[in-house]
Amino acid sequence: MTITVIKPGLFSTLQDGGRYASQQYGVIVSGAMDRLSYHIGQLLLQQENKAAIEITMIGPTLRFDVDTVIAITGANFLPLLNDKPCPMWRPVSVKAGSVLQCATATIGARGYIAVKHGLQVPGILGSRSTYLRAKIGGFHGRALQKGDVLPIRASDARRTNYFVKPEHFIEFSNDVTIRITEGTEWQAFTKESQEFFLSTAFQLSTDADRMGYRLQSDMCLTRSLQKDLISEAVTFGTIQVPPSGQPIVLMADCQTTGGYPKIAQVIQADLPKLAQLQPLAKIRFTTVSIEEAQNIYMRQQQQLALLKNFL
Repeated sequence: MTITVIKPGLFSTLQDGGRYASQQYGVIVSGAMDRLSYHIGQLLLQQENKAAIEITMIGPTLRFDVDTVIAITGANFLPLLNDKPCPMWRPVSVKAGSVLQCATATIGARGYIAVKHGLQVPGILGSRSTYLRAKIGGFHGRALQKGDVLPIRASDARRTNYFVKPEHFIEFSNDVTIRITEGTEWQAFTKESQEFFLSTAFQLSTDADRMGYRLQSDMCLTRSLQKDLISEAVTFGTIQVPPSGQPIVLMADCQTTGGYPKIAQVIQADLPKLAQLQPLAKIRFTTVSIEEAQNIYMRQQQQLALLKNFL
């Protein structure tokens, strides 16, 4: 009862909701970059926090050696099942011997192939997510390769006549406005840098991966007072400014602590939109209060709760 990787795609790994409760030991969270699309895929299969395949930019080709049910969410990779269009954002029955082909993402950067009961790989520290730098979790702690055989459990489809409209939950675009709250060192930056940060369109460089996004602009952000900082906790969405003056947005595989000044923090609800950006995308930032950020996140979670109840 397996899935065989015929082609791995550009960068495909196994991810779930993340590896929590070990950050104090320096173990990063990892998990799905676009946790909203990942979570909806799980809901469509009426399960939670099971290991799924996260695909990036160019999708894989997979052969299913057992009957199962899948749900593909996230960016549109123009999936084909046995050479016929495979619908996304809904459960799909897959028969043994079927081949799923995913092409290049038309818009967005990451997709999720959820399988009923999840990929049956061992959990490490409470998660099956791949942590590449430590080579733990997922499938042997690495990205998928040609010939890999992934264990799954057989499953029959009981009901597949429902779907989700992704536009009700997430925006796919390469020109986005991301909401932020002020970082702990916001006031340390010059007034000119603060104004520039909120008025310019940064470009996402090609130096962007699961650990962090380097942003590019015509101006370097500077602090009014230069002083060394004590390293402190950082998280997914923290925006740091290294000596180059060009911001770095920390992503799902970010370190647990950092010593660069933190100019801002991306709000939780906008992380999925950020995760779906392709290199050279344009990013603008706008500030909201912590209370507004909490309310936006609560509304997003209420939407997901309604979807779960419906399904």
